[in-house]
Amino acid sequence: MVRRLPSLTALRAFDAAARKLHFSRAAEELAVTPGAISRQIQALEAALGIQLFRRSGRTVALTERGRAFADEVADAFDRLALAADKVRDSGRSRPLSICAYPTFAMRWLMPRWRKFNDLHPGIDLQLTTSLAAVDAVADGYDAVIRIGDGRLPGHSAIALAPVDVFPVCAPRLRRKLRAPADLRDHVLIHSGSRPHDWPRWLREAGIEGEIDAKHGQRFESLGLAYQAAIEGVGVAMGVGCLVADDLAAGRLARPLSFSYRSKWTFNLFYPSARATEPRLAALCSFLMSESEVAMLQGSADLTRGRKVPSTRRG
Repeated sequence: MVRRLPSLTALRAFDAAARKLHFSRAAEELAVTPGAISRQIQALEAALGIQLFRRSGRTVALTERGRAFADEVADAFDRLALAADKVRDSGRSRPLSICAYPTFAMRWLMPRWRKFNDLHPGIDLQLTTSLAAVDAVADGYDAVIRIGDGRLPGHSAIALAPVDVFPVCAPRLRRKLRAPADLRDHVLIHSGSRPHDWPRWLREAGIEGEIDAKHGQRFESLGLAYQAAIEGVGVAMGVGCLVADDLAAGRLARPLSFSYRSKWTFNLFYPSARATEPRLAALCSFLMSESEVAMLQGSADLTRGRKVPSTRRG
């Protein structure tokens, strides 16, 4: 039986455009021109007899049927990639590749790296860091860790850690900070990767107009901002899961109890078509377990009064 398949080139163009929702970015991924992407999608729509995208100026959105088709196409490409990996490896065990945000990799993932290696000595991991929001299917990773709402087409997700945000400082500065208004007498430390944390926290704490959220010292990354806080430069805005070890070790202190929780979380994303692959399943099971342990430790901290009983959400 001859398979009635649309052009694979057109399907690749559609898959990239459906993930990016932007023809130019899809063109960059496939190293072609935006015009080529547009022509391939027009040809695919003609071959299928349906409209896949709604076009409005420079923006595009999937139609309902286009979204359903995109999910099927992504799943098919996942299965093809998995089949190719099996043939390419020919029984050889290659490392599982993970891409994560640099500070999350350093402060949450790396402390658990040795434990995973001890439990699974036959599985090698390969870690890459990136500030960009990459995805496993398009960028060739076995799994990626990124902030979001837990949804990514073609991927399954595991929630690893919430994004709880609150001020942190060197322990010796803690006694000088008894109320949020006391922050006006301290240097605010800002991170280039999360520039909105201070304005948002001040707004949620109800003192938005009392303190200049723009003043202070600025650092490129969260890691540098936290180190500056450890050295006593000023007060940084901490993300709970990223400063937990520093708080436990006494390198940082939490001077003010109020925090807000983002609607987004840190998630592990991996191709849905590969969910039953043994090595990937072992990694997912391990990280899910570690996440549950961290959640329980956070609940214990709450009971001991290290956090406020109720947390505002934003």
